[in-house]
Amino acid sequence: MTSTETPLSTAGGTDRRRWFALAIVMTAAFMDLVDVTIVNIAIPSIQRESGASFSQIQWITAGYALAFAAGLITGGRLGDIHGRKRIFLVGIGGFTLASALCGLAVNPEMLVASRFLQGAMAALMVPQVLSIVHATFPAHERGKVFGLFGAVVGLGAVSGPLLGALLTEGNLFGWEWRSIFLINLPVGVAGLILGSRFITESKAPRALKLDLVGVALVTLGLLMLLYPLIRGRELGWPVWGYVSMAGALVVLAALVVYERRKSARDGSPLVELSLFRVKSFAAGIAVQTVFGVALGVFFLVWTLYMQLGLGWSALKAGLTGVPFSIAVSVAAGMSVQQLVPRFGRKVLQAGALVMAAGVLLYLWESGHYGLGIAPWQMALPLVVMGVGMGLIVAPLTDAILSEVPREHSGSASGLLNTVQQMGNALGLGLVSVVFFGTIGDRLRPEQVGPAFADAFRNSLGWVAGVLGVIFLLMFALPKRPAQHVEGEQAATERKEPVLVS
Repeated sequence: MTSTETPLSTAGGTDRRRWFALAIVMTAAFMDLVDVTIVNIAIPSIQRESGASFSQIQWITAGYALAFAAGLITGGRLGDIHGRKRIFLVGIGGFTLASALCGLAVNPEMLVASRFLQGAMAALMVPQVLSIVHATFPAHERGKVFGLFGAVVGLGAVSGPLLGALLTEGNLFGWEWRSIFLINLPVGVAGLILGSRFITESKAPRALKLDLVGVALVTLGLLMLLYPLIRGRELGWPVWGYVSMAGALVVLAALVVYERRKSARDGSPLVELSLFRVKSFAAGIAVQTVFGVALGVFFLVWTLYMQLGLGWSALKAGLTGVPFSIAVSVAAGMSVQQLVPRFGRKVLQAGALVMAAGVLLYLWESGHYGLGIAPWQMALPLVVMGVGMGLIVAPLTDAILSEVPREHSGSASGLLNTVQQMGNALGLGLVSVVFFGTIGDRLRPEQVGPAFADAFRNSLGWVAGVLGVIFLLMFALPKRPAQHVEGEQAATERKEPVLVS
């Protein structure tokens, strides 16, 4: 996370044990990536078996994203101050414990609370991954290492839904949906034991201070916004909900005032407000947030549509998503290596339009084929959507950070990660409005399918509109992202957001 690293052991880049350390931190990153996607496919099973309400289902996903977002920057700073290995081990140990609590949850309330804890522990674990790599590997080996990380990211995106479907359908040891969490236990325990032996400790000699007040204000503001959104429909949209959402804006305004004072006082605010003077970064933050909203809405309602609306099994739904994941991976590789160097910003804008076209095609097919739609009929819109998403996700980070001053690249990278997760949490909260808001409270069995299909189409309309907004916001990005050759640290930090997306 910082340009200066202080290894605390003699296990340098020539130590062959560094490859064991790499395998351990890569496994942890993979575990986090899979855990984000694996839960969606199991949500209908969780709802049926635990009796969770629709708002509790939203909290199961949004709670993780919110806790993860709120703790990311602080997690990175804790590693800089107290040692990346130490905080990584605390994170992976806590993540494993939280996974056990999720799997053993006796009611929906316990599951929601455990998911908040799991997200908070991921926020300690994930920021250390590339910092450990940077401190462990010499410069000439890092290109190879980052290539391996890219493969892990792609594998996590493809395997999460499939693994969730296989575990849920397989009903391992009669655990049903619980196995998607309990599978983390042997992996986490192994990572904890091996990490304590093979990972080299490192610190940053001039680490920024913690900003716990900033974290508290961010978390409070988001909770005041999300809680009424998620619970409002069930409670009949009470007045206090609107008051809370308006109050969230006051809290976030107070955050800006406090961060300015914090920056003047000790130079270590949670949010480096001076970054927003860079036009491309400010616009990019808006793009990243809104894009997170679109993805948060789509992936949850898509799962509910296939399994609860169409009555498909988890495995059938998981396999249906494979063309999408493959299209994202292929398009992402082409975007970075071939298209962006030639066409610059136009590639990202084309991605937004292509993804919107895929969403509209999906909306049309859902209406045309009705409840008899087959997975192969969904393949075309999913591939189009995947190509569009791939054109955006891979080059977006560099486009946003390309005009940021080098001395602020670490802060900008951490903030970019954070707003992406916050956008995702907000999107999951909006599902109450765009999806559940169109479904009646007391549906007869024969009404469930048509109601969920209508709600899915309504949600797709919103997602297409959001992608149109993203297309317009992208005009503020630089036409051609600058090709930085300012050192290994900048390259490391600019790849970092990919790991937590």
